[in-house]
Amino acid sequence: MGKYRKLSHTMYKCEYHIVWTPKYRYKILKGELASLIIRDIHKLSAMKDVLIEELSVQEDHIHCSVPPKISISTYMGFLKGKIAIKVFRSYPKLKRKLYWGNHFWSRGYFVSTVGLDEELIRRYIRFQEKNDRD
Repeated sequence: MGKYRKLSHTMYKCEYHIVWTPKYRYKILKGELASLIIRDIHKLSAMKDVLIEELSVQEDHIHCSVPPKISISTYMGFLKGKIAIKVFRSYPKLKRKLYWGNHFWSRGYFVSTVGLDEELIRRYIRFQEKNDRD
């Protein structure tokens, strides 16, 4: 059955492609901050038993591909909340700037399902990362 995945009572061939941004889409996700966010996304996802299929952190947005094991709204609320708390603790100067307040992330996020076009989405995420570097 190849790329099909199995849970205890479910077989699936579907993932979610999620994109979210810092507030005002500031180009702040770089260097140590990007490394901290990457580590935390993997750590927090493991806590929720979510396997990150692809992850790309660009300066002003994040691409992530996850399986449909958990409610996306619950997962994103958990992820964005925990990471924002850690970012503000690790970088207290950010919280003092007028434009941040207590909100590190923009309110929403983009999500689409990934099924048979999985490789296309993976290439797109990698292309975005390469394009931002150039």
